Amino acid sequence: MKKKILALLLTSVLTAGVLSACGSAGGDKTITVAASATPHAEILEQAKPLLKEKGYDLKVTVFNDYVQPNEAVESGEYDANYFQHIPYLDSFNEEKGTHLVNAGGIHYEPFGIYPGTRKSLDELAEGDTIAVPNDTTNEARALLLLQDNGIITLKEGAGLEATVTDIAENPKNIKIQELEAAQVSRVTGEVAFVVLNGNYALEAGYSVGKDALAYETSDSEAAKTYVNVIAVKEGNENSDKIKALVEVLKSDEIVQYINDTYDGAVIPFTE
Repeated sequence: MKKKILALLLTSVLTAGVLSACGSAGGDKTITVAASATPHAEILEQAKPLLKEKGYDLKVTVFNDYVQPNEAVESGEYDANYFQHIPYLDSFNEEKGTHLVNAGGIHYEPFGIYPGTRKSLDELAEGDTIAVPNDTTNEARALLLLQDNGIITLKEGAGLEATVTDIAENPKNIKIQELEAAQVSRVTGEVAFVVLNGNYALEAGYSVGKDALAYETSDSEAAKTYVNVIAVKEGNENSDKIKALVEVLKSDEIVQYINDTYDGAVIPFTE
């Protein structure tokens, strides 16, 4: 009797071990992603059925700022986030001591200058105000776009770290109003122009093709520099579920959705 009981116990232990191993092999089939509302969460919604076909359940949470999504991935609360470009990711890691990496580039959003109280760049007058995002990389990008359109000139070499203190020439004494990125589109009635990230332009109801007075061209180096990525905590970029997520977001179906939906405000990134 003791031998039979021992045999049964041994069988139970072995069976449990096999089941546990199978569960581990199968891996976690839920993917949690923190995202900006537009276009990131919208694109992710289109990816859900495609990921379901691969056996994954995609859960998306919308955040309205640029800090919490990174903190949530660093802490392990979320598997990934989708809202930022590489310069911002690198800057955030440096400033906050986080360990986030790029798991795959998905799309590019051209920065644009949009009308406020002035409807044409030719109307720009002495002492007018232009609103720009105040975070390090996006402010530099906005200032570079203003420079490209002859409004200001930056100090040589300012590049992607440019701030208002790097303005070397300002012929019309333009005032630069620095605001949190999500707030820029809300002051169009108070400033001559606003310089917007692609996703905030979309949220404000702007079309790059129809409304932007000037924008970064799709063949510029900015397409590579400012590609929006799936960011994960270092070490997770090669996990099966992250690879599946990136593969689906770069699929023909998602590329077609982006091209059909965003009127040039969002451009699929190809390597």
